[in-house]
Amino acid sequence: MSALERLLTEQPNPASAGIDAVSTEEMLRIINAEDRTVADAVAREIAHIARAVDAIVKTLEAGGRLYYLGAGTSGRLGVLDAAECPPTFNVPPEAVQGIMAGGEAALSRATEVSEDDSALGARDLDARGFTARDVLVGITASGRTPYVLGAVAAARALGAVTVGISCTPDSELSRAVDIPISPLTGPEVIAGSTRMKAGTAQKLVLNMLSTGTFVRMGYVYGNLMVNVQPKNKKLVDRARRIASVCAGVSYERAIELLASSGENVKTAILMGRAGCSRADAERLLAETGGRITQALMIAKRFQG
Repeated sequence: MSALERLLTEQPNPASAGIDAVSTEEMLRIINAEDRTVADAVAREIAHIARAVDAIVKTLEAGGRLYYLGAGTSGRLGVLDAAECPPTFNVPPEAVQGIMAGGEAALSRATEVSEDDSALGARDLDARGFTARDVLVGITASGRTPYVLGAVAAARALGAVTVGISCTPDSELSRAVDIPISPLTGPEVIAGSTRMKAGTAQKLVLNMLSTGTFVRMGYVYGNLMVNVQPKNKKLVDRARRIASVCAGVSYERAIELLASSGENVKTAILMGRAGCSRADAERLLAETGGRITQALMIAKRFQG
């Protein structure tokens, strides 16, 4: 038996053994039943995911950056999560970066051969300017992809924090990183097709890493994305609704506050909630690292 054949993600799944001989509805029910197990697999890794979030927050607050790196589906998921961070949280594009084997061309056309080159992983990481101040999240369902392992080894040699997301027990990746995250999703509905359950688990973990990081950093107030930038009609309306809800004012008053704040949602909220000027709101936000809750506590002390 080959090493690849022994991997959990490569095993045949008894639940889907006859999937090619059932009705379309039954086929989809089998897939759906297997998909429902993914969230539980991720839940068992929350303690490790929390460690990773705290490490990423510490890195970003110190001026470092978050890098995702993978090949195939894993790489595409990392690039996707990185691409969503600027519009969702208004972070600079360089703050969260996605690197995948084969580069941009591999996003739409599979170039799987590059995933076998460990030296290429290290070179791609270096080409993006990765330093000891940054954090690397390596992503590979099998936990054995040379491209990812090579990049992780390079990051560790620099002394950077490393995180690994894999879907097999005691994988090479989990042994190589500082913080292993291993949602064990089991055999795929189609044996070896890790774009399915393993890919879904990776997406859920990546959602947690980025969202959890920016919640901790004050980019969310309540459960609203207060760092949103009103750059189109949809986002203008969202900014107004967020300011209205968070400041406890009418929609019309929120429009006025946003205009007075320079169209900055956080500043508008603080002006509305604390009754302070734009300059005072901006100063309070600067003092608290943009955290509205803490800024309001300081404003209340002054008012008292």
